[in-house]
Amino acid sequence: MTDQILERIAKCKIVPVVKIDDVQDTLPLMNALKEGGIMSAEITFRTAQGPDALALAAKNCPDMLVGAGTIINAEQAKKAVACGAAFIVGPGFSKEVADVCREADVLYLPGVVTPTEVMMAIAEGLKVVKFFPAENYGGVKTIKALAGPFPQLKFMPTGGISADNIKAYFDSGKVIACGGSWMVKDSLIKAKEFDKIAALSKEAMEVVKE
Repeated sequence: MTDQILERIAKCKIVPVVKIDDVQDTLPLMNALKEGGIMSAEITFRTAQGPDALALAAKNCPDMLVGAGTIINAEQAKKAVACGAAFIVGPGFSKEVADVCREADVLYLPGVVTPTEVMMAIAEGLKVVKFFPAENYGGVKTIKALAGPFPQLKFMPTGGISADNIKAYFDSGKVIACGGSWMVKDSLIKAKEFDKIAALSKEAMEVVKE
């Protein structure tokens, strides 16, 4: 199951990092992403509305790949699974979250920046990790450096990625998809500028298709 989700993420290429403060914005936002050609979303648990937004999206957008983000403990991981998360993303690595995901057969993408963290992820049998915060920790250069001793690993970099630098990440040959929030900024969601979100999503997909 997790391999199938990885294949879908690789096909999506971009996984928007979505922070929802008002559950009512969930479906218009999902529709805007879809309109722009982005068929995935990582709904973060940074807000109290995160779990409800995830459950709503998972139930009403079956053609989209919807996961949970900012998962830092087992309790959140279990809630995310119950809400229908297709995958779980963390800002760092957590053994207890890895255990929950394995038991539920849900893909886990933990955040890593060091060789030690990469080895912890590999010990859990993980094939793909989130490299976060990507730009703060050397971006493409660091991914290439980490790929040397860990050739079997692929990355989903997130943090500081935009339409201007996303292509360089894919050109590294070690990236299956990129996370980002430039097309789903808080200000755009709060202002309900879903047309703008759709336009930015389309622009982003055109860059990665080149």
